[in-house]
Amino acid sequence: MLIYAQAPLFLWAEAVATACFTQNRSIIRLRHRKTPYELMHGKQPDLSYFHVFGALCYPTNDGENVGKLQPKADIGIFFGYAPTKKAFRIYNRRTRRIVETIHVD
Repeated sequence: MLIYAQAPLFLWAEAVATACFTQNRSIIRLRHRKTPYELMHGKQPDLSYFHVFGALCYPTNDGENVGKLQPKADIGIFFGYAPTKKAFRIYNRRTRRIVETIHVD
């Protein structure tokens, strides 16, 4: 996944976490005809917020002082989903940090 996305190798833990997250919501157990998420929670998972691992995205700069002529968004790489809230984890190339946000274009 990291090589295909041309991503830095220090993000291998994010790749493993994202693979587990998507696998738990997509693999059908032949014995039960349900996903592991359905077996644990009793309802079907919401798949509308899935994105391609390593895709370019543009998180908005809502936490910084954004002036009139400053860019409103940065270039980032999508790396996964937040474990505690419904947000995306994005590697911001400009600041070189991983941010969790729901404001992504």
